[in-house]
Parts: sequence; C-alpha cells; structure tokens
Amino acid sequence: MKKGILGRKIGMTQVFAKNGKLIPVTVISVEPNVVSQIKTIQTDGYEAIQLAFETKREKLANKPEMGHLKKANTSPKRFLKEIRGVDVNNYTLGQEIKVDIFTEGEMVDVTGTSKGKGYQGVIKRYNQSRGPMGHGSQYHRGVGSLGTMRPMRVLKGKKLPGHMGTNTVTVQNLEVVMVDLENNLILVKGNVPGPKKSLVIIKSAIKNEGVVKETLELVSYEEKTEVQDANEESASDENTTQEPSTEETVTEESNEESSQEA
Repeated sequence: MKKGILGRKIGMTQVFAKNGKLIPVTVISVEPNVVSQIKTIQTDGYEAIQLAFETKREKLANKPEMGHLKKANTSPKRFLKEIRGVDVNNYTLGQEIKVDIFTEGEMVDVTGTSKGKGYQGVIKRYNQSRGPMGHGSQYHRGVGSLGTMRPMRVLKGKKLPGHMGTNTVTVQNLEVVMVDLENNLILVKGNVPGPKKSLVIIKSAIKNEGVVKETLELVSYEEKTEVQDANEESASDENTTQEPSTEETVTEESNEESSQEA
C-alpha cells in the first residue's frame, strides 16, 4: 500500500560512498506529521488520511481549524494534505508519522510547486528556436506564425508568451539515499521541484512501489574527524619530544657568548 509524509526542501548537497562515488542529494526536513483525519468509504466515499505538518501559533489559527485539530489532540498546524491509496486500518487519529516510514534504497515520488519565472517569452517558456540574428532578417525572438488565414483568429492552445512556473510538479522514481531519524532528515537522490524552504510531499513510487535498491555505504565524517584528532595528537607528541629543553638552550647560548669573547 502507498504511504507518504510532508516535509520542507532545505537545499541540495552531495554525499560520498566508500567506493568513491559522488551522489547528488536533496535534503528534506521532515518534522513528525500528525494524522489529523481518517477518511473512509462509508463517510467520505474514498479512503485517505489527512496529514498535518509544521506547528504554528494559536493566534494564526481560526476556530474551525482549532476544532478540527482538537479531535486529533494536536496543536495548530500550517499545512494539511491528504494521502490517498493508503490502508486506513494502519493509522489512528492523532498518530505521529516520522521519517522512519521510509527506508534507505526505497523509491519515492516527490511533489512540489515549481519555481516561479514570471512573464516569459516562447523561447524560455517552450524552448522554441529564435530567428537569424543577421542579414536583415528582422525576426529574432518573436512568436512566429499564429496560424492560417482561414479562421481569422488565434487557435486555442497556441503557445504564446505568458506566466511561467509555480506549477504542481512531481518527480518520479527518486531513491532515498539516507534517513536521519535523529535530525528528522531525508536525503533523496537527484533534484526536487520548488525553491528552498518550500513544501514537498514524499510518497511511495507509483511505478516502482515496494522496490528497494541496494544501498552504498556512505562516508562517515565523524569517523574521519576522530582519525584526524588522533593524528594531530600523535603529531603534537612528536613535536614536544623533538623540542629542546630550556636548560639546553641556555647552555648553548652561554657557550656561544664565551666563544665570541675569546
């Protein structure tokens, strides 16, 4: 059965496997989600769970919101989203869902709102080609022909300049590289739609549901720092043994002075 969780996109970074492979990942912060409502076929006509994510101040919530979330015995939340296709018998009202719902190597689909680009032309918006820039063509980045003369109007669906971005986009078949339960983080291989700090929905992959890939062992930087500390300590011990004592330096200076006087 499907499963899902809400989170915020933090940004992109990279991790290294012990075999030397570099893996580009997107870091998603996932605070514990709360099951705020369970929808069944008898009451709503379909099965789904409603997840509440990110606590907000009570001052920012109205009475209907407070009453709705009070049934789940939780504080006001900023986002409420439904996850369909789940087995509602596995969930209870007020249950907390954490990052350990997914495992490393599992395939997921991530949905977000793409970055807004504003008002753009057809070359940027639809990847159309421009006209020749020289030889007096007088046609460079225009829309081009708008259709035949017969209808005497612009046909519906013609690709024209307009608002670009801020669309709901889903990237499918992304691999979960690491699940950090301590810091509530999920590292997903590849890129995820949306700007930093935007809301994303992580769901089990539709096309590869239940598929778990073989994971690579990642480099642990904590182990690396411990080794470096040990090397630094050993190096400092060697330096202390090699440095001459103050008595030796004093005797050497006195011998040099006596030789110069002679």
